[in-house]
Amino acid sequence: MLALTGYVDRLSAKPGGTIAFKISSTLGGEYLADLVRIRCGDPNPAGPGLKILPVDLPFGGRFRGRHQPVHLGSYGRIETPAALADVPVLTLSAVIWPTLPDGNAQAILTVGDPSGDAGIGLEIGPDGAALRLVTTGGTQTAAVGAPLTARAWYRIEATVDVAAGTARIVQTPLDPARLGLRAATTTVQVTGKPLLAGAGTMLAATPGGEGVPASRHYDGKLEAPTLVAGDLDTAGVPAGRVLAAWDLGRDIGGVRVVDIGPGGHHGVVVNLPTRGVTGARWTGREMCWRHAPKDYAAIHFHSDDLYDCGWETDFSFTVPDGMPSGLYGARLRSGEHEDIIPFYVRPTPGKTGAPVLFLASTFTYQAYANHRRGNLDEGFRARIKDWGANPNSPDDHSDYAHSTYNRHPDNSGVALSSRLRLMLIMRPGFLTFNDARGSGLRHFPADTHLLDWLEAKGIAYDILTDEDLDDEGVDLLRPYAAVLTGSHPEYHTPGTMDALETYTQEGGRLVYLGGNGFYWRIARNPDLPGVIEVRRAETGIRAWAAETGEYYHQLDGELGGLWRRNGRPPQRLAGVGFSSQGLFEGSHYRRLPAADDPAVAWIFEGVPETIIGDFGLSGGGAAGFELDRADVNLGTPPNTVVLASSEGHGPSFIPVFEDLLSHVNTLNGEPRDRLVRADMIYADLPSGGALFSVGSITFCGSLSHAGYDNPVSRILENVVRRFAAGS
Repeated sequence: MLALTGYVDRLSAKPGGTIAFKISSTLGGEYLADLVRIRCGDPNPAGPGLKILPVDLPFGGRFRGRHQPVHLGSYGRIETPAALADVPVLTLSAVIWPTLPDGNAQAILTVGDPSGDAGIGLEIGPDGAALRLVTTGGTQTAAVGAPLTARAWYRIEATVDVAAGTARIVQTPLDPARLGLRAATTTVQVTGKPLLAGAGTMLAATPGGEGVPASRHYDGKLEAPTLVAGDLDTAGVPAGRVLAAWDLGRDIGGVRVVDIGPGGHHGVVVNLPTRGVTGARWTGREMCWRHAPKDYAAIHFHSDDLYDCGWETDFSFTVPDGMPSGLYGARLRSGEHEDIIPFYVRPTPGKTGAPVLFLASTFTYQAYANHRRGNLDEGFRARIKDWGANPNSPDDHSDYAHSTYNRHPDNSGVALSSRLRLMLIMRPGFLTFNDARGSGLRHFPADTHLLDWLEAKGIAYDILTDEDLDDEGVDLLRPYAAVLTGSHPEYHTPGTMDALETYTQEGGRLVYLGGNGFYWRIARNPDLPGVIEVRRAETGIRAWAAETGEYYHQLDGELGGLWRRNGRPPQRLAGVGFSSQGLFEGSHYRRLPAADDPAVAWIFEGVPETIIGDFGLSGGGAAGFELDRADVNLGTPPNTVVLASSEGHGPSFIPVFEDLLSHVNTLNGEPRDRLVRADMIYADLPSGGALFSVGSITFCGSLSHAGYDNPVSRILENVVRRFAAGS
């Protein structure tokens, strides 16, 4: 873990609102917390440099540091299980789809603490299904001796017959013909009387040691965990009295574990395992869990899941009246250790201080939070040190769980991401790439290129987050003459898409300053604050692919995947949409003849250049990495003017997969090479509003070039000032 770090309970607050800071320190002694304003988060000495400005307001102070741990791994917890002490024959059973069966012992269904003073556990391990049992003679373990096959369905069970003094363990494959698997069973003598009194129940884990809530986490799917007073028949049907039977296909969108047995021993899942996943009975006839919950009666647990770190609050900050809207940070310092925890101050409702709004892409920051890229080599480490950049990389720290661009230990994709934890990439000075021609910034620190430019140009602005927008809707946007995005507003909910679309339909002006925006549909659940979900379904540029049949979000029950596959291509909102991706390299735009039309010539006032943006702190050019194009067939307004298009991209750039029908054919009929471009566009909308989009992630990295006096900067200033003036 990091020596000194923390997170906030919310990313933004308006005046009168309070933000709580959760801090962990392994240093001992005190740390100092003070308030700063974050203007520029780029440590590159060739650019404006880090601009972290002190703020003279009552804030923080000195605090005694304390270590606050993180407990990874999802599991189910039932506080009030059936009484088992006097049951003469007890059977534990479950249906499983193990994904890492060759590892250490993994708990499936645990009653009590089978590693402690009293308990019984149905487990799996290298020797297949196993039993762990505490008796008056000590702890006893036994296994069937037949290794499990990964990603195959089994029913496993363990029956303890107290009178006979025996225990039987059974492992039955549910599709033996297809996989060539055989059933396995073993019977062992039980040495002593089982000790089961006063026990609680856990799914996919067993109680941990002191201060550790769970251990022996299970990686894989679990279905139909059951406790029976008696035996099971050969089909797995209880032949005795059911004590508890948990139907994991109920309340898929939440955290409840529902017991359909007579005792109603309900529970909860901890650390948000993946639900809405195909179960043992899924046939492919239905693809949505809402329509066939019995086909989706499984939960996919992972040993590295995390929802809320659950840290205690060290200090809080109530935003005072009159505090300007902006990007701030709590700076923590102790000796040579420092961390800055960012947060946003919203404008006072009804007292908008600026005509321009910057919409911070916090859903995207969250989706990428703690992205382990495996690119932190010796040269990259040297650059980080030389520049005084943020030294904390997810490649070095897996303590705080991963991003939706990573995979779990069992190779399944990370579908859920919480902000109730440290988000390493959301720090000023964080470098994503060892960019040979620039800084290598993405996401949060890259968006400070725009904030720094607004400050340099003296353009007044407010800040809201896309989480604010999803919570409160289009009314937040209506006071503003123009709404500006950052470099990569990739992840959006139905609520944010609706609000932005309504804003432009009512006469608002949208300035889209990135690439690969409005791409993935994500889900939220108001009962689970701080969590987003993405199912990478069917197609798109993806870090992993959702399992077949698992395309619907658990949090809202709606189809995941691309917004384009949900009938809302980015072109419909922003005029351009994702078209091509390559390495983190920037090229330039070539101005097109249409830019000389008197109706749009004002955009290029003071810009005589034909080649635009062949410089910059992001890949060395204003058009790079991920590129968006105009396409009327996908919703670009028919009257859109393509002002400039990029060119000169390297061989790494490819069209996005959703545009390719084959190795030669494309969806819209354009040649493959033509799809590798960024289009800079302008459109007047029938509502009286307007769109200006640049179609490139690296655009904002060029704004500060030559002291903010360059063609990229002039074009954007012309647009923003005209939009801010309401014309």
